[in-house]
Amino acid sequence: MRVSHVLVALAFSLGLTVPAFSYDRYGERPPVVISPDLAAPWVMQLQRAPQSAVRRVHRVPDGYAVQVAPQPRAVLRAPKRRYEREPRPERIETAAVAGAGRMMARQEIAPQFLPQTVAYESKHAPGTIVIDTRDKFLYLVQAGGKAKRYGVGVGKEGFGWTGTETVTNKREWPTWTPPAEMRERERAKGKILPVRMEGGPANPLGARALYLGSTLYRIHGTNAPWTIGTNVSSGCIRMRNEDVIDLYQRVKVGTKVVVI
Repeated sequence: MRVSHVLVALAFSLGLTVPAFSYDRYGERPPVVISPDLAAPWVMQLQRAPQSAVRRVHRVPDGYAVQVAPQPRAVLRAPKRRYEREPRPERIETAAVAGAGRMMARQEIAPQFLPQTVAYESKHAPGTIVIDTRDKFLYLVQAGGKAKRYGVGVGKEGFGWTGTETVTNKREWPTWTPPAEMRERERAKGKILPVRMEGGPANPLGARALYLGSTLYRIHGTNAPWTIGTNVSSGCIRMRNEDVIDLYQRVKVGTKVVVI
């Protein structure tokens, strides 16, 4: 900022009245008189300024007189301000899904585990969820002998299960509360699990969760999408975040879930 601009800004900020002088024909500016009590810290700086900018600084009865050299006109532009805003939920969700997609690009899953509509003859009514834990597929039964099929991760050795349950609850970006037995089991392996973890992109339950009956099992998303198609969980049914979001929108509380 040029010295002349500093002086004008200082004068306004201090509430001083700066009289309107006209320049003489040689372009000299009249001295600006500033109270000594308010201007003392500035005087030392002005005295060290280039002589081309400040002609003279001296005491006068009313304070300090600063003689400023004429300066070329310059266009002043206010700096662009950057405002920090809270991210909207849909932006967080989009970022989380995109992040999972980038991970998947590095560690791709087999194409058969990507969502697709397939022929599927079933005795179950349209809208029923059927999970084939052997082949690692989740089917959402549709009319006309078809189903929407998704790849899933299922229980690892010793944690698999079968049976019929009902979707009793649905949560977006669910909180993860590992059971005490899971924390104890992982502690024995040298891994410390949190007692509670709020929902978000780093949460192992991912973007959505469908709660099954009164069990501890869920159909949920994941922060490790490359594990889809494997035996990996403690019994929950794991899906890619983008897939569980799609399923979440298609099913309601009360949906029948058959695990085979």
